Amino acid sequence: MAFGAIGIPVIVAAQVSGLPELQVSQIVGRQLPILSLIVPLWVCVVMCGFKRTMEVLPAIIVAGVSFAIAQFAFSNFHGPTLPDIMSAIVTIIAMVLLLRVWKPSRVWRFEGEQAAVLSGEAPAFGVVLRAWLPYIILAIMVFLWGLPQFKAILNAMPGAVLKFSWPGLDGMVEKAAPILAAGKNPNYPAVFTFNWLSAGGTAILLAGFFSVPFMPGYSFGKAVSCFFRTICQLRFPILTIAMILGLAYLMNYSGMSSTMGIAFTLTGAFFPLFSPILGWLGVFLTGSDTSSNALFCGMQRSTAEVVGMDPALAVASNATGGVTGKMISPQSISVATAATNMVGQEGNLFRFTLGHSLAMTAVLCAITYLQATALNWMLP
Repeated sequence: MAFGAIGIPVIVAAQVSGLPELQVSQIVGRQLPILSLIVPLWVCVVMCGFKRTMEVLPAIIVAGVSFAIAQFAFSNFHGPTLPDIMSAIVTIIAMVLLLRVWKPSRVWRFEGEQAAVLSGEAPAFGVVLRAWLPYIILAIMVFLWGLPQFKAILNAMPGAVLKFSWPGLDGMVEKAAPILAAGKNPNYPAVFTFNWLSAGGTAILLAGFFSVPFMPGYSFGKAVSCFFRTICQLRFPILTIAMILGLAYLMNYSGMSSTMGIAFTLTGAFFPLFSPILGWLGVFLTGSDTSSNALFCGMQRSTAEVVGMDPALAVASNATGGVTGKMISPQSISVATAATNMVGQEGNLFRFTLGHSLAMTAVLCAITYLQATALNWMLP
């Protein structure tokens, strides 16, 4: 989820903390792949037990390794926009190739589940390719938009980047010790940058319209209508995220984030253990890794600088900790129960997932602490 929505959570974490986007992406990409290796095994054991899981161990290994390698590669050498998309595609291809030479001896099904009956001929290659084209176009567009060189070309176009100083705020707030290092400009800038052309959302919007001609029975009129219906459907989440981001900047400019960060310095050398927990707590409260990063990443950086921890590691750990908090977020549980006709069983679902969420968070806490100490060679 840290790389979900074309990496928006990581991008927001970098923007709010003032750290390089690629550096945060690289560290997230050196934590989450460890979880990616064990999650397929974890899920299968929970679902069908250890004995039945061993029957599909080759598939579990291929899925975990292929996803983890792709996640590491794209997060470290491209940026935060593509890891989730490309990791999924790479894993699908790897599993298809595996199942051409290996199949489990038995098929596991849920109680009462009927075996699927396949009839008719397999679809032609052209039909399959046409079904995949929207995803291929999306992957290409996001890949291009994630390249710094391509972004520079887009931003160099006339009117592609709009900047203005925020009235009554730019340079009006002054930082002081212990927040500000000696010799640095105490004036806190407040410049709004609107890079509408190079933003990741533009790539998704264009990919959607480029895909229209390849969809049978679809038209640009229907696409535009769908676009505005989607905006209407998501109007409250959009407003909520905008307000939370505004709150995050308010906390930064008012000094609240820095004050909380100073309080956390009392944990001293043990602060790396708490960084993922803050992200976990933020997602539990807000339901969004993006919102959690917006709220806490400024504080994470301030605290890390005081206790001597790599600030980028603290910020990245906030994003990765949020991944394990998503499964117990009340918003996520409500959506899950509504989609599966289980409304009223939210408490049961929460109790079932809480232990798994805490266990995964503990793994990330251990990884963060080790990367801050004995395994700091893992950081970029």
